[in-house]
Amino acid sequence: MNRDEEQTQSGAKGGLLNVADDPELLGDFILESREHLTSVEQNVLKLEQDSGDSEAIHASFRAFHTMKGLAGFLELGAIQQVAHEVETVLDLARNGKLVIDSSVIDRMLESKDYLILWLDQLDSMLHHGTKVAAPDNKRLLASIRALTVSPPAVEEGTIVDAASLARLSEAVREVPAVSEAVPVLPASVAPEEPMAAAQRAVETHAREARAIKVDTGKLDYLVDMVGEMVIAQSLVRHDPDLAGETRPRLVRNLSQLARITDEVQRTAMSMRMVPVGQLFQKMSRLVRDLSRKNGKRVELETSGEETELDRNIVEELGDPLMHMVRNSMDHGVETPGEREASGKDPVAKVTLRASHQAGHIVIEVGDDGRGLNKDWILKKAIDRHLVEPVAQLSEHDLFHLIFQPGFSTAEQITDVSGRGVGMDVVRRQIHKLRGRIDIRSVEGAGTTFLLKVPLTLAIIDGLVVTVGVERYIVPIFAVREMVRPTEDMISTVQGQAEMALVRGSLLPVIRLHRRFGVRPGNEDPTKCLLIVSEGAGRKFCLLVDGLIGKQEVVIKGMGEMLQGIEGVAGGAILGDGRVGLILDLEALCGETHVDKSIG
Repeated sequence: MNRDEEQTQSGAKGGLLNVADDPELLGDFILESREHLTSVEQNVLKLEQDSGDSEAIHASFRAFHTMKGLAGFLELGAIQQVAHEVETVLDLARNGKLVIDSSVIDRMLESKDYLILWLDQLDSMLHHGTKVAAPDNKRLLASIRALTVSPPAVEEGTIVDAASLARLSEAVREVPAVSEAVPVLPASVAPEEPMAAAQRAVETHAREARAIKVDTGKLDYLVDMVGEMVIAQSLVRHDPDLAGETRPRLVRNLSQLARITDEVQRTAMSMRMVPVGQLFQKMSRLVRDLSRKNGKRVELETSGEETELDRNIVEELGDPLMHMVRNSMDHGVETPGEREASGKDPVAKVTLRASHQAGHIVIEVGDDGRGLNKDWILKKAIDRHLVEPVAQLSEHDLFHLIFQPGFSTAEQITDVSGRGVGMDVVRRQIHKLRGRIDIRSVEGAGTTFLLKVPLTLAIIDGLVVTVGVERYIVPIFAVREMVRPTEDMISTVQGQAEMALVRGSLLPVIRLHRRFGVRPGNEDPTKCLLIVSEGAGRKFCLLVDGLIGKQEVVIKGMGEMLQGIEGVAGGAILGDGRVGLILDLEALCGETHVDKSIG
């Protein structure tokens, strides 16, 4: 057997380029292919709305064509094979010989899912050395090829008998099943040489793009080092030996250093920013699949896709958004018949919007469905002993009961939702990101969830407060107001410990010196400061000695020995070189045992 025959046989087994030979090349292929498939899914969903969108057809064709060439060069037979068959279908479509219909859309999405599965296995092999086997593609290839099997032309008025139709169906079913490898194609349809396709793709990319791909680990390390530089610059600026310096040149140089450091930090942080649109695109596919599964007609409207936030936050938001969209599709949106009966458009709308707001990103997930039924939520909460039957809850508190573990407003459990675990996951994940959730709902008109998260997890705006000689940092996003209490504001409620009356609401008081076992500067509340905060959907007050000021700090981990301390989210080095502990307000609030029937 010669070398060419060996390579063909390798392809017939779904063979792989030896990772040890060039793991970087395979890694680049995985990254490039995922980008192509992300683009494919976006264009396929466009085609579902407008089957004549020629640009979407051409873009999808180019993506599969490029993947085919590169996969052939790497001897990734199964990938090249599927890409080639889809490319053939798209070539017919772009030449007007095939109409994009629902069956073509389904096969393209199935092909995208298959290729993503393959890429995930390749990635696992690349990073963990695990063996992979090509996922079976015989049925997928047969269904794709069946799209190009056309019935014989029938003159108008001709009656086609059952036997003819049966012969046609049999021809479609008997499309040859192909193994996971690259087929030897006839010369008339043979693709260009894999090496030439790969070379042309590289040249095109070099001409059109002025960007380079950087390993995310290196990027994260760069951001960490920039954070260390910011801390070092702050230490120099506040050094006691330089505090009294008035020499103009030194003062000017220190100011210039501060400006450059701030600019480097902003630039480094912006390098990790990615558009939220890629997250919205994943939800587009989810809405499409669920609407078909549930028999509901739903359109997804998006805006603000170009809004950027930290890549790490985008990854962490994937699960919460998925839960919320599934919840809207299953519980919020009605069936077409129900919508028509209530005078609504039978086609429902699910909306995703992103926007900037005071250093945060606000993501809205809304629908024009049933809305939240307050009476039903209260009944469920009473049945589960979450509130007392005589409780007087505000709309905010009532709506937020749906985030309680195990709580669900669904009348029956489906394979999509209804077990009461999704929304609890959402709240925990958003709080983990130092964010918050608000709810707006009108019964019969729909519900909107507003997720407010920081732009990045590397830095935080906080209030630096004192408790005795210690310094603590209260995340500013959770601070509602600061109050100097009077004697009539502080009281002790039976079974509720110390409470503060703030703007007509009784709020539990947490004395930080007792929580962390430090000596306070003063025990008298009237000589201290109350910081009205919010965590886990509840308001409470932190009692501290005083306020130093607002400061943007770089978040540092606590290390293995101190990790997991209740009430502490991390640490930060302050300008004077001292360490301040960043408070975890959700954990602190969880220890207050707030009466659910109050405020």
